[in-house]
Amino acid sequence: MKKKNIAVAMGGYSSEFEISLLSGSVVCESLDPALYNIYPIHILKEGWYYAAEDGTKYEINKADFSFQSGAETIVPDVIFNTIHGTPGEDGYLQAYWKLLQIPQSSCDFYQAALSFNKRDCLSVLQHFGIKCAKSYYLNKGNEIHREEIVKIVGLPCFVKPNRAGSSFGVSKVHDMEDLVAAIEKAFEEDTEIIIETALIGVEISVGVYNNKDEVVVLPATEIVSENDFFDYEAKYLGKSQEITPARISEEDMANVQAEAKRIYGLLNMEGITRSEFIIQDGIPYFLEINTTPGLSKESIVPKQVRESGLTLRQFFGILVENALSKK
Repeated sequence: MKKKNIAVAMGGYSSEFEISLLSGSVVCESLDPALYNIYPIHILKEGWYYAAEDGTKYEINKADFSFQSGAETIVPDVIFNTIHGTPGEDGYLQAYWKLLQIPQSSCDFYQAALSFNKRDCLSVLQHFGIKCAKSYYLNKGNEIHREEIVKIVGLPCFVKPNRAGSSFGVSKVHDMEDLVAAIEKAFEEDTEIIIETALIGVEISVGVYNNKDEVVVLPATEIVSENDFFDYEAKYLGKSQEITPARISEEDMANVQAEAKRIYGLLNMEGITRSEFIIQDGIPYFLEINTTPGLSKESIVPKQVRESGLTLRQFFGILVENALSKK
């Protein structure tokens, strides 16, 4: 059987590009070379190229996403998307690849755009009865009414960029006088922000993926941050404990997994997603969903995959074969 050409897209244009390069490298290392020809593709502001093992950079032809490998021209059979942030998590590349009729491993372009916009995603899910924190929206240039914000969401509260990941630009605000500085920090990442009530409870992360027509929920992870919340340091610089499976009751585990699976279905997701919740008084409150979650060896989803009994080779193979089945 002829080996399929797998382009592993990594990088992106956001503050998360270095984390994405780590995720993409792990996918390249883990995919089975007996089944696939594996090509790391760097999509960066300075250019798109295939990064060959010898350090040579072969430019991507954006007309058909082909590239040279030595004397051969490669057109990928499938794209494994590991780009966090724009343009790989917000729908731009998904739409482009769909126009080129190249299947890819993550959700479709509309689902990517919707879920990347936290405000829009929460608005949709709340209509289906999904529990979320109270929130307040601001766009750059709007007047900031501190008393009104605090009246609606209370203190402490979280101030977040609406369309960013990896906790860039996120602040936890305890005092009203710190609110404006937190808002300005969030506006450095995005022109739209969301301010939410800081829920009190156990933070839980749940991976969900489809294996053909079956939706599979991974063991939930409990997040215990050494910092005030699960910020960039906690996520990537070892300032947190990520305990899999989470130390919660069987009932809470069943409830949060069911909610993650329900959200996956309501949003018509495909590929691997990771949903974040706070369990407060036994109720899972939805925070956000990531459609290209981190896949480095110490990221949450790989830990959940191993806990479920799969190797990363098996898991990434499932995602590739799912994508190929769309062709």
